[in-house]
Amino acid sequence: MAGNHSDPSGPDLALGVALADLHDGGKLVGHRGGEPVLLVRRGAEIFAVAAACSHYGGPLVDGLVADDTVRCPWHHACFDLRTGEALRAPALSPLACWSVEQRGERILIGEKRKKPSPAPRESDAGVFPERIVLVGGGAAGFAAAERLRREQYQGAIVMISDDEALPVDRPNLSKDYLAGKAPEDWIPLRKEGFYARNGIDLRLGTKVADIDVRASEVVLADGARVAFDKLLLATGAEPVRLTIPGADQPHVHTLRSLADSRRIIAQSSAARHAVVLGASFIGLEVAAALRTRGVEVHVVAPEERPMERVLGLQMGDFIRALHEENGVVFHLGDTAASIDASEVLLSSGSTLAADIIVAGIGVLPRVNLAERAGIATDRGVLVDAYLETSVPGIYAAGDIARWPDPHSGENIRVEHWVVAQRQGAAAALNMLGRRRKFTDVPFFWSQHYDIPINYVGHAERWDAIEVVGDVAARDCLLRLKRGGRVLAVATIFRDTESLEAELTMEQNKV
Repeated sequence: MAGNHSDPSGPDLALGVALADLHDGGKLVGHRGGEPVLLVRRGAEIFAVAAACSHYGGPLVDGLVADDTVRCPWHHACFDLRTGEALRAPALSPLACWSVEQRGERILIGEKRKKPSPAPRESDAGVFPERIVLVGGGAAGFAAAERLRREQYQGAIVMISDDEALPVDRPNLSKDYLAGKAPEDWIPLRKEGFYARNGIDLRLGTKVADIDVRASEVVLADGARVAFDKLLLATGAEPVRLTIPGADQPHVHTLRSLADSRRIIAQSSAARHAVVLGASFIGLEVAAALRTRGVEVHVVAPEERPMERVLGLQMGDFIRALHEENGVVFHLGDTAASIDASEVLLSSGSTLAADIIVAGIGVLPRVNLAERAGIATDRGVLVDAYLETSVPGIYAAGDIARWPDPHSGENIRVEHWVVAQRQGAAAALNMLGRRRKFTDVPFFWSQHYDIPINYVGHAERWDAIEVVGDVAARDCLLRLKRGGRVLAVATIFRDTESLEAELTMEQNKV
């Protein structure tokens, strides 16, 4: 999904453009000093920022302007037009900004503005915590560390991860990277030097055994203790493991980490036949990636159609047809019974050749630490609107957090990358005493070959799906409704409408 929008196009903004060419609320792309620049007009004000999203390079001219922000059409990152600051994940880096001058009826863009050095901010609670410990090196943990330093927090940050790799761009592990279309250089969220420069004590390959709530200490597997003033649990989820005979063989994989993706890539280079168990998003993205690598792929799943539980009948039929067009063979209403060195035996009695097997049969939230510490759980770690758990000073974010969602009116838990990043950032603010409720609308995207599916909102159940456009023609918007109320919107190539749906949900909370 990464794009390149760096080639200068449009007018040379150093020479200026006519004010009449930029109507109120309008956007225009030009260039200044060889760099693409987006102009946005809001009433009498005109803003000039980098034209490409800092996440995957999405064209912001196709995005949505709301108040003094611009939102990326691809993955719903949001930026401040005044400062360029990345306000919402998945973007982490700010946009460059340029000075703007209006001379009569012309707009001229001057030099790139220097980013001001932010001053340390005071805590709304009066006193900053001296040490914040983050347990987890995924989306939520990294976003919390990054946001703490962006807020000029001066205290100690200890980030403990049981993964051996630096925090990575996990969505890419089952998409472009697995398909061989993204180099490994893209995968780390930040290079190793970022952590040292920002005073983040990143401890990789380190397991947390317990939380001593009374002593406010994290207990490591080797017996060492790390004291905290505030603690964030961002332990994520782990794949459900197969328990059938033969599931422990070296050609049987799950996909969660960079190491998992590397192992699948290494084996796929010599594989002719792959079997994917499960028609989940992960399973089908793996299927698409392996087909891109030229491997024959069979998908085995118990349901009648893929993704129907999440996206409904129409989109489920489309996803199946899309994969079949690309050579995937489905075995639906079936499951794997056993695995040997070269075959999978199905419950129906059929056998499938398999040089490599990937199980995408779901994940489970890693709540053991919280449970042992006496923190309230219910199919996840229960948190309030500020992402604080039942134990004061301990927060949870990401795949483990079950929070009160103002849009559905229910307590929900969502296993999506962007949600985890946004919650990590929100928890960081609240650990600094900001008392900001987490009210973001859940969002995720999935990639199947060259077809992106965007989804905003959250619908665990619905009674109607309204289809706008043509699903088969890959130009559609689906509204998932319950009791006449829109709970979620799924789109294919209707990016602006997806952004508008997100904004509408933000403005019309339960």
